[in-house]
Amino acid sequence: MLETSVGKLRLERPGMVASGIMDETGQSMIRMLSSGAGAVVTKSIGSRPNPGHPNPTFTELKGGYINAMGLPNPGIELFGEEMAVAVKSGNIIGSIYGSSPEEFSTLAGKMEEYGAAAVELNLSCPHAKGYGIELGTDPAIVKAVVSAVKSSVSIPVWTKLTPNTHLIKNLASAVQEAGGDAVVAINTVKAMVISPQFGKPILSNKFGGLSGPAIRSIGVRAVFDIRTAVDIPIVGVGGISDWKDAAQYMMAGASAFQIGSAIGTKGIEVFENINRDLERFMKDYGYGSISDMVGVAHE
Repeated sequence: MLETSVGKLRLERPGMVASGIMDETGQSMIRMLSSGAGAVVTKSIGSRPNPGHPNPTFTELKGGYINAMGLPNPGIELFGEEMAVAVKSGNIIGSIYGSSPEEFSTLAGKMEEYGAAAVELNLSCPHAKGYGIELGTDPAIVKAVVSAVKSSVSIPVWTKLTPNTHLIKNLASAVQEAGGDAVVAINTVKAMVISPQFGKPILSNKFGGLSGPAIRSIGVRAVFDIRTAVDIPIVGVGGISDWKDAAQYMMAGASAFQIGSAIGTKGIEVFENINRDLERFMKDYGYGSISDMVGVAHE
């Protein structure tokens, strides 16, 4: 009943681990797959090792978290060791970031070589200069990146979009025109926190990305809008912590969903809890499959 597909990729369960949490090592990814996730999206990986921003890079607030990690990662060569461990246990989606179509293509090729089931292009990080949102708010650049990656790999190419723009439908259309296999929406919302006692921003980068329940309705709206603009599959992400949140995203048009912050607030059992409660809801309301729910809010 919980099986779904994102284009050519079939998932036994609709929930995935979003990029950036419990996805840095092969063993942590295996643990998430065994805890009820249908797939794991890796931490965003670049061409070279990156230490990220100096601390403090993370703070909790009412309704979620704000982080400005700065894309810390070991680099694509070293990350191959973690992929070799993880891919034996299930679907691993390789998240990558770069500063040019050529760099994205090279990284995607490496992820395919490592056995990734698909690649997710991070064109939406709000706190890394020269990457993410600085590329991902221009439909022409998005189209160029997706086209380049599609021409270099045979695995599905997903593109993660930013909510920090009024052009999200245009960006999704650019992905589809370039032959992209799916759109992932949304990444974090640009935000900041100031310490009244010190009169300064708490994060070293000043600005960060807001995640958690506070952005759920923004994400649902984004998925609903994107559904009206493209025919390719959508993966919903942002503020999901229970079955009701997940159902909203799917009814807005998503074929699957990702969870990040709730792993921190509710533990890794969040996937099993959502799977159980979502299946119960589907039986009670006559939904025979996930596909029966997808996009019903548009009818």
